[in-house]
Amino acid sequence: MMGSVSAIATIFFLLSSLLLASSDALERPPIVDGLSWNHYFRNCPRLETIVRTHLQKVFKKDTGQAPALLRIFFHDCFVQGCDGSILLDGSPNEKSQPANIGIRPEALQTIEDLRSLVHNHCGRVVSCADLVVLAAREAVSLTGGPRFAVPLGRKDGLTFSINATRNLPPPSFRTGQLLETFAARNFSTTDVVALSGAHTFGRAHCSTFFSRINQTDPPIEPSLAKNLSNTCPSAQAPNTAVLDVRTPNVFDNKYYVNLAKRQGLFASDQDLFSDSRTKGIVKSFASNEKLFFNSFADAVVKLSQLDVLTGKQGEIRAKCSVANKGKEGLVVTSVVENAVDLRGHMSH
Repeated sequence: MMGSVSAIATIFFLLSSLLLASSDALERPPIVDGLSWNHYFRNCPRLETIVRTHLQKVFKKDTGQAPALLRIFFHDCFVQGCDGSILLDGSPNEKSQPANIGIRPEALQTIEDLRSLVHNHCGRVVSCADLVVLAAREAVSLTGGPRFAVPLGRKDGLTFSINATRNLPPPSFRTGQLLETFAARNFSTTDVVALSGAHTFGRAHCSTFFSRINQTDPPIEPSLAKNLSNTCPSAQAPNTAVLDVRTPNVFDNKYYVNLAKRQGLFASDQDLFSDSRTKGIVKSFASNEKLFFNSFADAVVKLSQLDVLTGKQGEIRAKCSVANKGKEGLVVTSVVENAVDLRGHMSH
């Protein structure tokens, strides 16, 4: 009798979960063929719990790894799709390129640690590409941002690209240049402004914003300019500055409040408040955090599906930094052009 009660309870729980999932799916953005919202439901049901639990411990010791993991996600997806190519070793490789300055080795190691934990628990069924996406999602939600579902089922690529990293726009880009580049990948103006909100935490090297210190277009708040000048007496100074002067370790909407007060660190940030196409969106996100969170989640889900490998494409790596069967080090030069990364010049 006890066994049947337990079985009924289990069935009821599963049915309830499915009903909630289908209701939630009505509000979810569309996904590409080969990905699904419950891809690991059968072969690794504790995947997200394993990732979340480990990252809670990591962030407790090192809050800077949260923006670092989000940055790795952006860098991976915008070069040749979300295929884990940025994780591959090689000489040269993607992560060593100038556009990827400051990518933290600790964050790369965290992804490898996640792979080891997950593969030990479930076997080699989860790709490094999916772990990059999950780590980025947890980096947001565990630091105060929205919790949202991400579709899974990506395979890892066998190659990486050197050339495509050269297309990552610098932090000096103006809004028109960003909008044009994003539009080529079917991102809307709202998507661009929402993804820019990733600058709500993290740090940047002096070389990436030194030219901004004395700018008048876009304008910079005088006290911020003075502080940055003290921090960075030259572009070569080895120091860093926070991207968000209000809540540098929290994922929230204060980034947009900063822009309204001329306190955006990069020209590409501050110009969003100067350009008529984006100023209204900045204001709406500054006054409505929930609206920002929803828009950011939708944009991340869209971003996470760029040029993914699924099904029989790609592989599931046994180690994130090495392609299986000795295929590491292959370089792709004919890749998607106009790759974008709003965090391409940050250190965390």
